[in-house]
Amino acid sequence: MAYTNLLHHIVFCPKHRAAVLPIDHEELLYRYIWGIVKSMDGILYRIGGMPDHIHMFVQIPPTIAIADLVRDVKVASGRFLKDHKEEFPHFDGWARSYCAVTHSNADKDKVVGYIRNQKEHHKRVSFRDELLKWMQDTGIEIDERFLLSD
Repeated sequence: MAYTNLLHHIVFCPKHRAAVLPIDHEELLYRYIWGIVKSMDGILYRIGGMPDHIHMFVQIPPTIAIADLVRDVKVASGRFLKDHKEEFPHFDGWARSYCAVTHSNADKDKVVGYIRNQKEHHKRVSFRDELLKWMQDTGIEIDERFLLSD
């Protein structure tokens, strides 16, 4: 038996950071992603975002690599979005890159609140500036050529 508490804050976006996830239909997408995470024996504590990106705060079992979780979420939700062209007419796929950082259990409420308040937060800060600061604060080396845009 492994005793773990693997908490990840993940950010990913559509190709070219296009604003193609209408706020009016985001709940449909978020519920679908919740089901994907649940099917992988994960726990989705919070999901939220803007038309050009998504934040997820998840707990995953030690048998699931973060890259596998993100890949499976993107593949399945990408199919879902393409099957729901009426609600998401401009979606053309996810960017290949993503950003993920781990957090301690002590940070859980802070991260959940941060994701919950994305719409208010982005009235003051752009996604690009948010992502750059977040990556710098967490010690991630930045190569702007690949900053979640492909």
